[in-house]
Amino acid sequence: MPQYEATILLTPSASNQYIVTMTMWTPDLRTRRGPRYLAIADALADDVAAGRLRPGGRLPTHRDLAERLGVTVGTVSRAYAEAAHRGIVSGEVGRGSFVRNEAPEYGVPAAGAPHGLIDLSVNHPPPTKDEARGERLARTLAALARRSDLARLLGYPPEAGAPEHRAAGAAWIARAGLKAAPENVLVSSGGQHGMTAVFAALLRPGDLVLTEALTYPGMKALASLLHLRLLGVAMDEHGLRPDAFADACRGGAKALYCVPTLQNPTTAVMPEGRRKEIAALARAHGVTIVEDDVHGRLHEDPPPPIAAFAPERSVYLTGTAKSVAPGLRIGFMLAPPAMVPRIAAGIRATTWMAAPLMAEIVSRWIKDGTAEQIVNRKRQEAAARQRLAASILGRFSTRSHPAAYHLWLPLPDPWRSETFAEEARRRGVAVTPAQAFMVGRIATPHAVRVCLGAPADQKPLEKGLRILAGILEAAPHADIAIV
Repeated sequence: MPQYEATILLTPSASNQYIVTMTMWTPDLRTRRGPRYLAIADALADDVAAGRLRPGGRLPTHRDLAERLGVTVGTVSRAYAEAAHRGIVSGEVGRGSFVRNEAPEYGVPAAGAPHGLIDLSVNHPPPTKDEARGERLARTLAALARRSDLARLLGYPPEAGAPEHRAAGAAWIARAGLKAAPENVLVSSGGQHGMTAVFAALLRPGDLVLTEALTYPGMKALASLLHLRLLGVAMDEHGLRPDAFADACRGGAKALYCVPTLQNPTTAVMPEGRRKEIAALARAHGVTIVEDDVHGRLHEDPPPPIAAFAPERSVYLTGTAKSVAPGLRIGFMLAPPAMVPRIAAGIRATTWMAAPLMAEIVSRWIKDGTAEQIVNRKRQEAAARQRLAASILGRFSTRSHPAAYHLWLPLPDPWRSETFAEEARRRGVAVTPAQAFMVGRIATPHAVRVCLGAPADQKPLEKGLRILAGILEAAPHADIAIV
């Protein structure tokens, strides 16, 4: 069988839209290692990047591809879900899965989403009406333009960042309750780049990394890229369980990746006592802690970071994308002195350096209080959106936090996570099923993540939440497969 036999049929429908049909994409998995679903997702990504699969093309159905590859339908479903969360494909109930079109213009919340879709699947910071970031940015750029040494921002700074930018990062980290010497702070091109630099520098392919059983999908994608093994550790309403973490450490784990404050996707906030336990266990078992605190500044009074209790073996990650402005793409890392040169080498090997102009803007905003003002407004808007969500979904079981941009929605019987997400999308709302966050072979929680920040204002958010409430209140249609 040839690998690609594609038929593209453009037929005008009654609504003058064109229907695109594509058949027979069969990836070659013979040289790919690891879980089959990741191999399929990786092959899909490679073929899209190489132009063998074009934007808008429809992929084979889950069942058809499963039969051709000799795998289960569930494996293909996981592969397509993984590809969707990498931004490669999108699914439309009743039509199938499609390679995403070109990225939309800035300001459109849902990348590749069908027209009219209310996208509650992306964990974007909410816009606020009175923050006037454009005016602040204009003033900052004007002030920079008046400097006689502006050209310094066009050169190569040290890979860890210019000294003044590392000092600003130390001040930002200090507001989270950590003592941070500038020489131990590194500047990255956002949080995801910081994670990449840390894990690439400190670990080797095949090393075991522990995560929460439900974790940030970006960590899953990064582990696939770096060929790291992940093991999910059991959680409760307070986050990572110390007893389960202790058991997992005995399996030769090299590192722990966790989000103890406003955990993604459950919104859990780990209490201080438990953070001390986790730190002590990591120290006892020689496990490096990589603490992701990109949402931490949104919490008005969070517990001290885990890094405060085991600083000699913790890398603390934060930044300004979630709390100030995603487009600035600046992250900060606090690491033990012995790890700083290795992580700096990881920065150099990936992007060489964070963009000095972006780092300069962020540093100025940290120093003059602009960043803190924006954080406060983001916090207020998040709380307002959480109140709106509670007023609509409050009669159902939800897990949320006033400062979080998202909530975790357990589903009543007989709904399953993926089926509910498909039905919600059919009705015009995108949410993220639990499968996107799962690590390992744990039982799939019957829950979805609902993000509140992406809609431009609260009106479409309210509409989307009411649609979700209506789905929860009504019994599933007879034609929806629940099991």
